[in-house]
Amino acid sequence: VQLQASGGGLVQAGGSLRLSCATSGTSGTYGMGWFRQAPGKDREVVAAISWSGHSTYYADSVKGRFTISRDNAQNTAFLQMNSLKPEDTAVYYCAANLGRRFTVGTRAQEYDYWGQGTLVTVSS
Repeated sequence: VQLQASGGGLVQAGGSLRLSCATSGTSGTYGMGWFRQAPGKDREVVAAISWSGHSTYYADSVKGRFTISRDNAQNTAFLQMNSLKPEDTAVYYCAANLGRRFTVGTRAQEYDYWGQGTLVTVSS
């Protein structure tokens, strides 16, 4: 299973970015998650979504600003990030956990496959 994250970049505070994560190499069901890691900090979960799309999770720090979604026909997950803040600056990773049709994973240990990461920089 391969995951390819894209969409990162440099944006001013208050701006928006949309991250994408294309998945290949599996025909099974899988949940998706977005994580981020800032310099000197641990990797943290940002958002997660089940295969069905009916269950989602957001970290408190991004609730109301970020939206996770997915298009199973295109094997792609998205993270729409609005009202970005300098503290959102990090490398963002997408990850897949196999078999999560209706539930979400909120811990990195629950995920089986990871993308390479895409850098998001928010300037003040």
